[in-house]
Amino acid sequence: CKTSSCAASLTDGLLLESEYRSEKSLEELGKLVPPECHCVREGNLEHLLARELVPGDTVCLSVGERVPADLRLFESTDLSVDESSLTGETTPCSKYTYHQLPSTNGDMASRSNIAFMGTLVRCGKAKGIVIGTGENSEFGEVFKMMQAEEVRSPAGHLDVHLKINDNKLYHFTVYPNSKIYFSFSDPCNYHAPKTPLQKSMDLLGKQLSLYSFGIIGVIMLVGWLQGKRILDMFTIGVSLAVAAIPEGLPIVVTVTLALGVMRMVQKRAIVKKLPIVETLGCCNVICSDKTGTLTKNEMTVTQLFTSDGLHAEVTGVGYNGAGEVLLDGEVVHGFSCPSVSKVVEVGCVCNDSVIRNHALLGRPTEGALIALAMKMGLESLQQEYVRLEEHPFTSEQKWMAVRCVHRTLQDKPGVYFMKGAYEQVIRLCSSYNSRGSTLSLNHQQRELYQQQISYMGSAGLRVLAFASGAEMGNLTFLGLVGIIDPPRSGVKEAVGTLISSGVAIKMITGDSQETAVSIASRLGLYSKGCQCLSGDEVDRLDLQQLSNIIAVFYRASPRHKLKIVKSLQNIGAVVAMTGDGVNDAVALKAADIGVAMGQTGTDVCKEAADMILVDDDFQTIM
Repeated sequence: CKTSSCAASLTDGLLLESEYRSEKSLEELGKLVPPECHCVREGNLEHLLARELVPGDTVCLSVGERVPADLRLFESTDLSVDESSLTGETTPCSKYTYHQLPSTNGDMASRSNIAFMGTLVRCGKAKGIVIGTGENSEFGEVFKMMQAEEVRSPAGHLDVHLKINDNKLYHFTVYPNSKIYFSFSDPCNYHAPKTPLQKSMDLLGKQLSLYSFGIIGVIMLVGWLQGKRILDMFTIGVSLAVAAIPEGLPIVVTVTLALGVMRMVQKRAIVKKLPIVETLGCCNVICSDKTGTLTKNEMTVTQLFTSDGLHAEVTGVGYNGAGEVLLDGEVVHGFSCPSVSKVVEVGCVCNDSVIRNHALLGRPTEGALIALAMKMGLESLQQEYVRLEEHPFTSEQKWMAVRCVHRTLQDKPGVYFMKGAYEQVIRLCSSYNSRGSTLSLNHQQRELYQQQISYMGSAGLRVLAFASGAEMGNLTFLGLVGIIDPPRSGVKEAVGTLISSGVAIKMITGDSQETAVSIASRLGLYSKGCQCLSGDEVDRLDLQQLSNIIAVFYRASPRHKLKIVKSLQNIGAVVAMTGDGVNDAVALKAADIGVAMGQTGTDVCKEAADMILVDDDFQTIM
């Protein structure tokens, strides 16, 4: 008895300790996104908490701020918003103020006059009127989907739990005979689906009870037939029943799981519920979001091609100087290779973004160019030039140009630096740079550049062209760079290890097919001839038709992600879902184990998940 009391006390202590650590860690993670905003009320600019906003308020947005509510924009200056946490699209969306036709207002990505709550302002500034807060925003729609999540019971009937505004949990039970029963209960009485361990423990308990009572019944019957008193046999039967109950098993299981939670904490992973540790070990399918999970959601230059035919590879990921520029295996630094340096110089000077403490203020593509300059030790060039004139980037012209003069040569007329889409930049070029010399641009060179663009495009890269010169329309073409949001370091190795261990990996993203296939190919999830499905194709298929072989899904909305997870669970798979955005929250909730990113993950995502990776390290799942 004393031993059992000590074990129970130890178990309670471990549970309290792990829960306390988890809660404290979650509090710290919640501080990463301060819910504040700038609001105009009665003609005065006020600093308010986002929860104090009401429809009709006017909110001011600027670079680096998160949108505090759904806003209808009425004033916008070069506004670009990162909606990756909501849609999965890595490229920031340009926002405008003009009215949209109802026919083009259905798809979230097409609503260019709306700024959605929780998205990040990458460039420009704007003002908008609050049209949706809380559950009435697009974020709120995700919450509603989570609250209306379907839970299938092992008996074959369908349990639907729906929480309404009166805080009661309404319960609909649909049986195979098409009868529907309705009831309601308090939310605290709702029980989540059982984990594989809980199901195994339930089965073990039933089997032990069945076998024990069967054997005890036989023993009592034999004793009674031998003429022994029925009271004595009943006493023996009760003693055997008590002895057959493994009262120490729950304690041993709980202590073991608690130790597992503590080990996960050492690996920088927060586990909210003890049984989840065992569920992670039983998992045989992992569905993962791409943007911010398999990748870092930080655009990075990976390839550079100069106008005279030099091809350089760029290492490193993210908005920092970690990495190198390699030309034929040799490191290029500073002005050691003028052809490469000229491209980097234009990308650094013709740039409105800033990187501070590994955080970007501005456009992701411009951040990638600054990071490239940092890798070559040329980031100081941005401060060495004085800007005399600027042609800002617009979605119509698809290029940006500045006229600058070096601080030591301010009596000179200045030089134009230009970057943008190749088709637009090359129209304003009459020559190209070849090892320091300026040669006339001919058809052969244009064909060479077009081939290189096709090559980069097939690899899923976003291509930017660069030029410079004394006057617009008579510029010198300098080269191309390829930009992509590449996989995180260590993810490819982790994916390979999981696949070799028999775990299937599915990549589900809201990004385009080209980008999804490119990243999946780099990770070993996709090879030539494999099939991938779009969100629209997922809509047209039922749960049974969604093939278990398909590994890549693109243009997927929260609804599509939920359907994919359900289809895998429908064939008996134990499914883990990893993600960081609001668009992943519903699938995280529905999966057998939801895994959220701690640093880049949204609050909604962390709330829905069962486990949080503090360092955003995908390898922790192994």
